[in-house]
Amino acid sequence: MNILDWGIVVVYIMLLISLSYRVGKGYVSKRDYYLGGSNVHWFPTGISTMATQLSTNSMLGAPAFVAFSVGGGLLWLQYELAVPLAMIIVMVFLIPFFRKAKVISIYEYLEIRLGPKTRTSLSIIFQFFVAFGTGVTIYGISLVLQTVLDIPFAAAVILLGVVTVIYDTLGGMKSVIYSDVLQMTILVLGIIFVSYYAVNLSGGLDAVFTHFDSSRLNAIDFSGTGLGDNATFAFLPMLFGGLFLYVSYYGCNQTQAQRQLSTKNLDDSYMSLFLNGILRFPIVVGYVFLGVAIGAYAVVNEKFIGMLPTRESVVDGLIQNVPNFNTAVPVFVLNYLPHGIIGLIIVALFAAAMSSLDSTLNSLSAVSVRDLFERYSEKFRSKKEKDQLFISKITTLFWGVVCISFSFVAGNISDSIIISINKIASMVNGPTLAAFLLAIFTKRANDNGVLIGIVGGFAVNVYLWIFMPGVSWLWWNVFGAVSTFGIGLVASLFFKVPDFESIKDFVWNRKNFAFAEESSRNWSKYYLVLVIWFLIMVIILSLI
Repeated sequence: MNILDWGIVVVYIMLLISLSYRVGKGYVSKRDYYLGGSNVHWFPTGISTMATQLSTNSMLGAPAFVAFSVGGGLLWLQYELAVPLAMIIVMVFLIPFFRKAKVISIYEYLEIRLGPKTRTSLSIIFQFFVAFGTGVTIYGISLVLQTVLDIPFAAAVILLGVVTVIYDTLGGMKSVIYSDVLQMTILVLGIIFVSYYAVNLSGGLDAVFTHFDSSRLNAIDFSGTGLGDNATFAFLPMLFGGLFLYVSYYGCNQTQAQRQLSTKNLDDSYMSLFLNGILRFPIVVGYVFLGVAIGAYAVVNEKFIGMLPTRESVVDGLIQNVPNFNTAVPVFVLNYLPHGIIGLIIVALFAAAMSSLDSTLNSLSAVSVRDLFERYSEKFRSKKEKDQLFISKITTLFWGVVCISFSFVAGNISDSIIISINKIASMVNGPTLAAFLLAIFTKRANDNGVLIGIVGGFAVNVYLWIFMPGVSWLWWNVFGAVSTFGIGLVASLFFKVPDFESIKDFVWNRKNFAFAEESSRNWSKYYLVLVIWFLIMVIILSLI
């Protein structure tokens, strides 16, 4: 990197901090800080929704998975099939209840419907697992900084974390959303630029598909079930596991649901989710193609793999140094792209990590303040609004330190960043989703019963991980949800029946269905579009 590249990086960082300062200086309450005053337009909210998950994985983990990981290739595209269907479920059955309850933390709804035990437990689970998953994200981008800047890994982690924590603490959720739009734009440009150079250096588009391993070009796999046959990325676990994962992620995860509560009304929440359901697939195709192009170039230039930094990994029971494929994109960029473009790509990599880290920190702060401080501390509740706002910002800073600390152990989980993140999420997605479904769809579920169900569902996933490694981790999302729902419903029978009058507005019925459909748009047409888009995606992958 030369002075031009560094100049681009510095300008980008200063722009983010300036934007956050300007947005955040008008906040007067913690609701402003966490929900942006609930007046954010649906379009930036939808782009921000995509940016949060299409982060470091897009530029590091996914290309590495497609090009080099065992069992990788275009099969990852199957994972996107569930997104449009998940958006329908989230729009119809989850978001309306959160908006009706006027919550900041979605776990507040669980106390309204069930009780404080479920709310507090899931809030704490969210805080721990999401913080650890964010540590994986920081780990991934820090590998890039370590390579680019030739500095120790610890220094790279701290550099990334400090920048993100500063602008996140200053600007709150509204600055998170607006900065995500900027970051998403840069990320897409970065994918386009790197793909263009990789294709040219491989000899053109035809040469890319000639040199790329043909066995990795299969985009859909009906040959296995993932139920003990080690077919981790077969069609069934990707579709059904992905469906449960995405419903839980977009509807029952504070990092995403908090965005939908930041919009002006229910229509805008729906539109942001609809936008995500339509646009995610084309963007994912883009960074998957980047993996194909990088993989083809690695065949054309046999020395490329040797240029990658190595890492320790267990191979056949022995610790060996193997190429760190997660660094393939930055190594390619630094060696083959012109200056100026290098700076832009490095900014894209910064943007990739920050788009996940910023929203996570804000959401972690929100649930800590609402579900712990405000729920259990009379002293906090008695403070003035401006003092509560200050504590909210300090809590964001605290979680920044925690997530950075987790990043130092993240590299030991999996050789692929993208698999690491999803394994962590799949442990808790199912039980979390089932808790909300029990609250929404049953009148009999109660606080103690659902809590027992959560413990049981989590235990099932731990058992699968340890004793049944042949079962795809994607199925953990399904089995965790089903077991939690069943155990929670049965266990609820042994405890007091909830007072229906106190919960009737927060349980699914015709009246509440009418509330969910109360809008200025005919959402049935939008749901149909999402179903048709799902079928088109299946056809596209089948043809590939």
